[in-house]
Amino acid sequence: MDYDPQKMSYKELLSLFWSAHDPSKPPTSRQYMSAILYHNEDQQHLAEASRDERAEELDKDLYTEILPVGTFTMAEDYHQKYRLRHAPSFFEELNAIYPQAQDLVASTAAARVNGYVAGYGTEAQLDEEISLLGLSPTSQEKLLQMVKGRN
Repeated sequence: MDYDPQKMSYKELLSLFWSAHDPSKPPTSRQYMSAILYHNEDQQHLAEASRDERAEELDKDLYTEILPVGTFTMAEDYHQKYRLRHAPSFFEELNAIYPQAQDLVASTAAARVNGYVAGYGTEAQLDEEISLLGLSPTSQEKLLQMVKGRN
């Protein structure tokens, strides 16, 4: 995820982070660890305070690490667009548009479809952008039905 402080405050980003996963689940390995990265002391203090609040809310130990930003390494290709890769019809269409792995990974359209397939996004959001995703009419209808079926 690319963080843009013009669109969301760091505090809002932290709130989204805590709501999107179970921080009380121990990682199976370092590559699957839960972490919050910070750029400066202010962000570090906000991250630590949000962690302490979440720990109190859950009344559990948390396994989320709070670390300074360092060198970022992309995950292997097979981890990219994970949910999309498990929805073959959508993946095949987008992979035909973006045959190079790095282009598929960088694609906003692929990221959006991956999110919808994973259960994120609303029917109203999809209605607004479905024509921009590069899907065939058949796949557009299939994705719409998938999202409508969750509501």
